[in-house]
Amino acid sequence: MGTGPSRYRRGACWRLDERSPAGLKSGGTAEASAFVPLGTKALILIFPEVALLKDQLLKLRDEALEAIAKAADVATIQEMRVRYLGKKSELNRALSGLGKLPTVEERKAMGALGNEIKQAITAALDAREQVLAEAELAARLEAERVDVTLPGEPVRRGHLHILNQVIHRIEEIFIAMGYEVAESRQVETDWYNFEALNIPKGHPARDAQDSLFITDEVLLRTHTSNTQIRYMLEVAKGRTPVKIICPGRVFRRDFEDATHAMMFHQVEGLVIDKGITMASLKGALTEMARGLFGPNVGIRLRPSYFPFTEPSAEMDISCIFCGGKGCRTCKGSGWIEIGGSGMVHPNVLRAGGYDPEEVSGWAFGYGPERVAMLMYGIEDIRHFVNNDMRFLRQF
Repeated sequence: MGTGPSRYRRGACWRLDERSPAGLKSGGTAEASAFVPLGTKALILIFPEVALLKDQLLKLRDEALEAIAKAADVATIQEMRVRYLGKKSELNRALSGLGKLPTVEERKAMGALGNEIKQAITAALDAREQVLAEAELAARLEAERVDVTLPGEPVRRGHLHILNQVIHRIEEIFIAMGYEVAESRQVETDWYNFEALNIPKGHPARDAQDSLFITDEVLLRTHTSNTQIRYMLEVAKGRTPVKIICPGRVFRRDFEDATHAMMFHQVEGLVIDKGITMASLKGALTEMARGLFGPNVGIRLRPSYFPFTEPSAEMDISCIFCGGKGCRTCKGSGWIEIGGSGMVHPNVLRAGGYDPEEVSGWAFGYGPERVAMLMYGIEDIRHFVNNDMRFLRQF
């Protein structure tokens, strides 16, 4: 080993590779006083910086692989990707010192080792993530598993409100008798709501209405009779016959209780032609009552007063609860009031553009709420507007 000094390095460490002679431990180090020939095949020179970096990289690899093996969920794996492979990871910080190594060969060797460790960590992360993802999917599928042999849950279907059902039934009855369905505005002028219906300013009936005025001449209609006037003037224009029913909302200033409301519904009917009498009115009302309450129900007309009809009559039906024998509902009379009717007043015919000397007519009106309460035994009118699904789903 008598080579010149140029073949030796001071300040280096050395270890034996796998081919080292017995008696020296792999990975052992020697002080700078041990001069080792560079060409010796059994020995590999390693500077202190290289040894420390390699130990650091291998420690990081072992730590990462152990932590990855213990990861319990995919979220933890994602956190580990950042911790071990991210830009600010310890591995990248360690590899950033490659430029300080003494030789190019050592920098290449440590760079290659760093890449191998990155690949090992990446492979371990991918494999563990796949295992955990499959486990999580299996657990979720098991939790969400549906027994297809169990009976299905019924799907709730929407349906018409009970009042609309009653109104549609009334419309069907009259359409079958040749009537048209007419509708008009809910915000009306004083003339169409009162004066054209023989209720001039100062008439006591106006006080009884307790109307909801918007201005001195505009109000929320108090009945659907305004539709009759508008139909006569704007649609019929003097022609006959006229056969219409007029459903819709109406408004009164009233105290709400079990039988009164500020907003409710009305259905009114109007017939105009030559030779119209009270007999045809009773026939139409009888057909309507039997269509709603059954073929055995009877009706009666009691004399009354309304400013827009003359003569006028209240319409009663035989009590559907006791069959006319007398009960608490009919107050022992055997009859239940359901609406008003009468022959159209001559002044109303004139307001609608008809000559009362040539034609006559009759009209009626009643409330769908009243009909529904009788048909289904409902005791409080407020149930119709409270939006209680327990009530509405019964119909």
